[in-house]
Amino acid sequence: METLDSIKIRDFEVKIYQSKSGYRFSLDALLLADFPALKSCKSILELGAGSGVVSLLLALKYPRAHVTGVEIQESLYRRAARSAELNNLPDRVGFIHSDLRELPKILQPGSFELCVMNPPFRKTGTGRISTGGERAAARHELKGGIEEAVKTAGIMLKNRGRLCVVYHPERLCELITLMKTRSLEPKRLRFVHSCKGDGARMMLIEAVKDAAPGMKALPPLFVYESEREYTAEMREFYGL
Repeated sequence: METLDSIKIRDFEVKIYQSKSGYRFSLDALLLADFPALKSCKSILELGAGSGVVSLLLALKYPRAHVTGVEIQESLYRRAARSAELNNLPDRVGFIHSDLRELPKILQPGSFELCVMNPPFRKTGTGRISTGGERAAARHELKGGIEEAVKTAGIMLKNRGRLCVVYHPERLCELITLMKTRSLEPKRLRFVHSCKGDGARMMLIEAVKDAAPGMKALPPLFVYESEREYTAEMREFYGL
């Protein structure tokens, strides 16, 4: 069973096929699609495309870009490809059913200006693993972890290409270390909080390949003003 859902952020709206009981995208994916700040872009790669929502939103945000989404789970890959057709974007958004570790054998290394990813937050053996196969692989490193993803991003990006990641704050130091080993220099960092006074629930980080050191900490993003009431920034984000 699946649903057909419409999602809008800012001026961009897409329709997405999703499993009714399996993996479904959440706010982290939408914030990732909004995070890149390039003025223009022609080649975008998404590692772990899931439902395809990030790839499709980026195609609307950068109308001159061709977007390639890579997804290892066949069920998600097929839905993402159908969603590209539904949104009349199959000429600019293509999905590949592959392990991201195999990508340098499939596509030309050093050929992307922007790479985005929303990798599994949890290491294998930590936390409670979902009983659903799609959700388990999306949340836990069952099919490759952050080290492999960062390595692939470093290979596939052009010089001065950008990597944008949404990830769990408790693994910030690990992620920065992995980025630096692949010549990906962290340049922007933003923490996301449910409400003021709460700890960060996720973070957005951008790195630039072969850039000089120096990272800017952006103001924190607060999702809710109070229970069930979005902040002004989130209302603008959703176009409310």
